[in-house]
Parts: sequence; structure tokens; C-alpha cells
Amino acid sequence: MDRREDAENYTYQKELEEERKQPDAARDEYVEENGVKFRVPYKMVREVTFSNVRKEELIDTEHAARLQYRLMLQEAVLFAKVEFVTRKIRITYNPDDVVNRKAKMSLQQLVEFLSKQGVNVSAEGPDTSQRDVDYYTEHYSYHFNPAVIREHPPYGYTREEWQEMKVEYEGKKVEYEKGKLDKFHAFQAEYLQEHPDLAEQLGIKLEAKPEDKSVLGRVLKKKKETRDKGFWFHGV
Repeated sequence: MDRREDAENYTYQKELEEERKQPDAARDEYVEENGVKFRVPYKMVREVTFSNVRKEELIDTEHAARLQYRLMLQEAVLFAKVEFVTRKIRITYNPDDVVNRKAKMSLQQLVEFLSKQGVNVSAEGPDTSQRDVDYYTEHYSYHFNPAVIREHPPYGYTREEWQEMKVEYEGKKVEYEKGKLDKFHAFQAEYLQEHPDLAEQLGIKLEAKPEDKSVLGRVLKKKKETRDKGFWFHGV
């Protein structure tokens, strides 16, 4: 339960209120998968790439890193990558001509922001390219619901060697996990035998533990009985 006094002022609450007011726009932010609807923050966004950025404007790697960080601080920018070596700037942003409730930015505003950071690029020209990006398919699903799980072989083995070892390894892993679980259950049972009050509290009926008649068992039992009676000091 949220006990904070200003809970009604949160952004998510405001977005839900806006959704009720704008049903058409809200429907655009839902995707359907396997018969289930999911709410996503974006549907279509845009990626722009500025190539051949002047080297003297990027200055060095530290300046490029700071520029990338400042781009990511912009509310309308989803992803940004400033490549100092190849002199490229790739930005995925929420354009002002799409339907959603998130902060938007035009390409010209993006160019003006870069200009304030000392990097002069053009909104149009051979060094500027744009493409529309399906946010759910290319970003969300890629990271959170990949079609294929990316797997790497263990260090020191090739992919072919790992494929041959994988079946045997997975079989041993299942056997090891089962043995570990059985060991844990045995520890639980032994602990409850030593603490019948806890077993009674949990409503677990204990079975009579068979007496250990081995030499070691008799020695341990005698030591336990002596310990329960208390310590005996020579000469006292």
C-alpha cells in the first residue's frame, strides 16, 4: 500500500487519467501478443544518424561521452550513441508527429540542441539519415522477449565442442541439483527430529527415528547423555 501523501500526483497516475480522456490515442499504445494486450510507452519512434561530424567539434573521447550523456538527459531521447572514432552520432527519439503522451522533440530541435553543445549538424543533407523504428519489435522484444536466447560456450571451448558436451553437462546438472535438494530435505528432517516442539508448531508429525546400534552410534549417544547431565570436573 502506498502511504505517500502525494501519490495522486505521480506521472503514471496522470497518464492513466489522460488515457481515459483520449481513448483513440491510448489504443495506439497497446500491442497484442498471443491474445493478450500489453501497454507500451511508444509504438513508432525515429532514429537519426549524423555522419562525418567534424573531428574538431567532437574534440576527444571525453567530450563525446559527455555529449552522449547530455543527450540521454533529454526527455524525448530514448537512446543515444556518440562514436568518436567513426565520427557518428546515432539518436533514437520520440518525434513530434507521432501519437503518444510522452515528451516529443522535432529533428530541428535536436539539431539546435547539438549546436548548443558545440556540434553543428544539418537536419537535411547527405550526412543525415532517418528511419522509423518500431519500438516494441526492435527494442522491447529484442531485450525482454528475444526469439533466441543468446548462448556462449564456456571459456576455452569452441561452439562445436560445447554442443557435444552440453547434453552430458545438463544431465549432470539435473542430477547434482536433485542430490542437493535431497540433502537439504534430509537436513530438514533431522533438524525437526532434534526440535520436536518446532515440528509440533508447524503441524508436522514426526516418525520414530530408528536407533543407531553401531559402535559409533552408541558412543555418540553416550556423549550426548553425558553432555545433557552437565560437566564434571576432576577434583570437584
